[in-house]
Amino acid sequence: MPKAIKRKVSAKTQATEAEVKDKLASLKDTISERRKSVLRYGALIIGVIIVVSGFLLYDYTSRKKATMLEYEAYKIYHNISTKGPLTKEDQYTRALEAFRKSYDTRKSPTALFYITACQYELGKYDEALKTLNEFISKYSKEEKLIPLAYQKIAMTYVKKGNTKDAMEALEKLYNLKGDIYKDFALIEYARLLEKEGKIEEAKKKYKELSERFPNSPFIDEAKTKLSEEKKG
Repeated sequence: MPKAIKRKVSAKTQATEAEVKDKLASLKDTISERRKSVLRYGALIIGVIIVVSGFLLYDYTSRKKATMLEYEAYKIYHNISTKGPLTKEDQYTRALEAFRKSYDTRKSPTALFYITACQYELGKYDEALKTLNEFISKYSKEEKLIPLAYQKIAMTYVKKGNTKDAMEALEKLYNLKGDIYKDFALIEYARLLEKEGKIEEAKKKYKELSERFPNSPFIDEAKTKLSEEKKG
């Protein structure tokens, strides 16, 4: 009976098999590590989604609540659909409280401006000026409201009898971009100049107003002042 032929495994073949085993083991480790990384990153992404979703829900809820509070405050400020008669003091006190609640719920330039308006109507001029300066600092890019803020600052200083600071606020209002409230700045500045006896300077303001803003609600006053000075 013929003898079975035994194949001799070469050292090279053994080395190759060992390399393959090592590579397979290394590949398993790599896959395992990548699987762990995927799980970690997946958990992180899910966590971020939960946080963002929670923030968006809170943002939506706070915005809705603030809008409702602001609307109610607006109705009180303008005495719309309020239950029973209110004195002016009660009206603006209640409006002030409502606007503050709205602003505390969600920061809004409109709510903050109306806070200053309530303070002004209540005669709290120092508080109004402080809030107005805060408004200008926070919302300097609110092009529609910034002119109103400087107008309110000027009128607050007029109420306090501070002509110098009132004029300074009117100059800032006049130098803003666009023509909004420039006619107001001119007429009010002219009035203050007249009070100080600076008639010629006041005349220049009246003249500029009548020439630049013929459709201004202050045009009749400006023309009357100019005609009075001509007669004089």
